[in-house]
Amino acid sequence: MLRIVNTVLILGFFCSSWAQDKVTLSGYIHDASNGETLIGATVFIDELKTGTVSNEYGFYSVSVDPGIYHMRYSYLGYDTYELLIDLTTYKKQIVELVPEGYQLEEVVISADADNMNVSNVEMSVNSLEMQTIKKMPTLLGEVEVLRSIQLLPGVSSVGEGASGFNVRGGSIDQNLVLLDEAPVYNSSHLFGFFSVFNPDAIKDVKLLKGGIPSRYGGRLSSILDVRMKEGNNKNLSVKGGVGAIFSRLSVEAPILKDKASFIVAGRRSYIDILAAPFLNDELADSRLNFYDLTAKVNYKIDESNRVFLSSYFGRDNFGFGNQAGFNWGNSTLTLRWNHLFSDKLFSNFTVYTSDYDYQIDFGDDAINNFTWDARIVNYSIKPEMSWFVNPQNLIRFGGQGIFYRFEPGNAVGVSEGVAHDLSVDDKFALEGALFIENKIDLSSSIAINYGLRWSYFNYIGAGRSYTFGEAPRGLRRPVLSSTTYEQWESIQTYSNLEPRISMKFQLSEDKSVKASYNRMAQYIHLISNTTASTPVDIWTPSTNNLKPQIADQWAVGYFQNLNQNTYEFSAELYYKQYAQLLDYIDGADLLLNEFLDGDLLEGKGRSYGVELMLKKSKGRFSGWASYTIARTERLVEGINNNEWYPSRYDQTHNLSLTGFYELADRWSLSSNFVLISGTPATFPTTRFEQQGYIIPYNLNETRNNVRIPVYHRLDISATLQGKKNLERRWQSEWVFSIYNIYSRRNPFSIYFKQGENTTTEAIRLSVIGNFIPSVSYNFKF
Repeated sequence: MLRIVNTVLILGFFCSSWAQDKVTLSGYIHDASNGETLIGATVFIDELKTGTVSNEYGFYSVSVDPGIYHMRYSYLGYDTYELLIDLTTYKKQIVELVPEGYQLEEVVISADADNMNVSNVEMSVNSLEMQTIKKMPTLLGEVEVLRSIQLLPGVSSVGEGASGFNVRGGSIDQNLVLLDEAPVYNSSHLFGFFSVFNPDAIKDVKLLKGGIPSRYGGRLSSILDVRMKEGNNKNLSVKGGVGAIFSRLSVEAPILKDKASFIVAGRRSYIDILAAPFLNDELADSRLNFYDLTAKVNYKIDESNRVFLSSYFGRDNFGFGNQAGFNWGNSTLTLRWNHLFSDKLFSNFTVYTSDYDYQIDFGDDAINNFTWDARIVNYSIKPEMSWFVNPQNLIRFGGQGIFYRFEPGNAVGVSEGVAHDLSVDDKFALEGALFIENKIDLSSSIAINYGLRWSYFNYIGAGRSYTFGEAPRGLRRPVLSSTTYEQWESIQTYSNLEPRISMKFQLSEDKSVKASYNRMAQYIHLISNTTASTPVDIWTPSTNNLKPQIADQWAVGYFQNLNQNTYEFSAELYYKQYAQLLDYIDGADLLLNEFLDGDLLEGKGRSYGVELMLKKSKGRFSGWASYTIARTERLVEGINNNEWYPSRYDQTHNLSLTGFYELADRWSLSSNFVLISGTPATFPTTRFEQQGYIIPYNLNETRNNVRIPVYHRLDISATLQGKKNLERRWQSEWVFSIYNIYSRRNPFSIYFKQGENTTTEAIRLSVIGNFIPSVSYNFKF
């Protein structure tokens, strides 16, 4: 790694010395209506035919020869700001872009420059504006971030009621979901029907599936980077909505105009309130709701320093009287400090904490009851620097340190007044990383972004580690011995070098070919042997028995814009190779098992496929069509007769069509259609009959030997805008939607049931079997 770091730094210093006689223009780009910084806004210099884009905090920096230049600042959906500037020395330029009146009524598929998808070195990256997400048909009228990204190529889920999402055949724990840089370990409410992200508090959503820069790490498949709004620093702004099962409200306003602002957004469902009159006395105290609260405040100390404090707290509650209860939730807290060391050196220092826990209880008396809670907590510090050497050269470097505490289960059962402690010991770990990356334009047609990440993981005490003996592959391994470790004492360490590279070859102004490679290491694992993740799945660290998972991914793509950037086409081919993948023996005991490592297996995997996307981003009609054909397979010794088998996330075909149409000044329509191959499942191949009971048996010991039927669904939506009145701040809209319009009973799973006379029947379980209409009302002022 040292050799690569030296190479990057030498190149950077060479470019820096070459740029000694140049002058720098830097600053921030904001939305003129509310002061929000704009991510990915374009800064273009007409005379040089080059430029840059603003970073995640709206900052930009360009270094050029002294002279007079025509500058153009642009962002899709906003008026272009043009400026003639005399650059003889360093200059700071703060720019506010005004939203276009007509464009605000159109759907914006991407907020990048018209040809950014072709000219940018990034590939396997998708961005969705909240403006677009809010136009999509929704379940029960609620705007949904996670369901929206599942309409993009390479992204899917295993069905309704499944938490999270799957990217290029990966499991949900292989996606790093970030909210203002803090990880969210369970991104769903109501068992996957809604996400934890309040649409009124979100500014930007970006999904990275491949060519992942070295500043990101910790997961194998993707990074979902969700950025919150800073809060309106111009005026008081209130937004809200009333839907079929829950409502939301957000308030944002300046604390000190143009200097400090805040936003607070909350949501709560009211299924329990609506159901209360119909419940009997035993269920009178039932809890059936979810809620979340999102808040952020920022303060501009001076031109070189700005601080942000953001937080999230959300919870799902399911309780049936006093007899049983189940609840789970996330909480995050992020503190960030932006500092400008110079006009070319931008820094961000982040400190965060993230906590996910769940609780289960049964019994309403002290004589017989059961309680169980589990959680994962982590604390992190992350410094990151961005060195804008010149318009063609950007160097990023930094590091991260994370402390984990895993609580697999604190469980106590009381039977006839006698308590039985079933708890599993807590586990602790440290994770660290150093990274450096360099984005450089080698010529007008060739650009490259390369870097290296060194990651380190230390499984530490206090706690016990176990040594397991040998067993036939596919069977539980016996415990041979255990060792006790003191607090902070190292039990097992791992480290990995993770090279990353992306390249772009510009064929013409509207065509390019891109290629990428990245290696990712994942040190923490979600223990789940169900097709869909559940809130009670547990996280565990890599241990002396469980190695970190590794993935290498190669991708190549062709990108072209048509008809003056009205249409965008992309085709990507990828191949992903996994090592040390986590799998389970048949009949694995995953919950409250102190000897869990003995039930785990290690295997390898592969995913490969083609992703096609065509989208129209301008005009009254817009939208996209995406199609993915892919395979995801695993090979685990002792499973499936030691042969490759399809993973439970393998979906060969995935087609989605999404459309938006501006029917009139006040009416707009939208729809989406999805068609996805069924997921694999393991069915018995024969059966035994004994004393009138049927015992299913898999004679060939095959895994995932059949597929459930294909999944398809059509949703539609219509939005009626309130009458426009320029003298009144109040704006409103009615949203009418129908989910699953032709009442498709998509199978979530299939199981077998014994009938009369030793017959068996297959039962199809459908979470949603009918169309679901909804009406919601949204407002802002």
